[in-house]
Amino acid sequence: MKSILRGAAIVLAMMPIAATAQDKAKPEDTEQWSPAVPVVTPGKIDTALPPSDAIVLFDGTSLDHWQNVADGAPAGWTVAGGIVTVNKKAGNIETRQSFGSYQLHLEYRIPANITGSGQARGNSGLFLASTGPGDKGYELQILDSYRNNTYVNGQAGAIYKQYPPLANPVRKPGEWQAIDVVWNKPIFAPDGSVKTPAHVTAFLNGVLIQDHVALHGETLYIGKPSYTAYDRAPIKLQAHGDASAPISFRNIWVREIPDTEG
Repeated sequence: MKSILRGAAIVLAMMPIAATAQDKAKPEDTEQWSPAVPVVTPGKIDTALPPSDAIVLFDGTSLDHWQNVADGAPAGWTVAGGIVTVNKKAGNIETRQSFGSYQLHLEYRIPANITGSGQARGNSGLFLASTGPGDKGYELQILDSYRNNTYVNGQAGAIYKQYPPLANPVRKPGEWQAIDVVWNKPIFAPDGSVKTPAHVTAFLNGVLIQDHVALHGETLYIGKPSYTAYDRAPIKLQAHGDASAPISFRNIWVREIPDTEG
């Protein structure tokens, strides 16, 4: 009996320590700063016209395919001159339609007059599956990474806090950048366990930056990623809260592809 009581006391004594350690988790715990990502000068890429079977999510005229993440209201970003520009006060936007696996193309532009440094410089995010409000989901980072130092698993083209990009082919602020992504959604068993993790292949300005990487779960700013089962989800664009000038998007289209296991 004494040994049982002694064991119980040890367990109880350890519980506050574990809780305290969890409470002390910091964003820096999951930041990777080395090795540096090699800089590559991209070739010239003409604006990609949507293929015949694509769903055009933004054609330069309206945001009819998008809604506010918080309440489902019409997307409140600014459309003018064939582009859409982030309105931070309106919050994140996501597609009205949900998707499984797909091929996606979008183009974005960091303002030429961008200020700030690190994560506070042209910060946004492409959430490949928006599984909940706010920043919940699976994020490919959008950021000004032209001569702008930050942790490598948080720079442009990173699967945020999981995989640094294979290269840094970003153009300078004021120029259009092109992202192409193949998203293979995660496959879940009936009990919610992961049968096949999500995979991402991505190109930035025509340069391979993610090569069919297996994701560890949804994006987290603090802590380790994990999965929560879902079937289909919208695509989300982030209105980040940093103080720098808002970025713009154009020419967004998606092609649905079969979900794959294994």
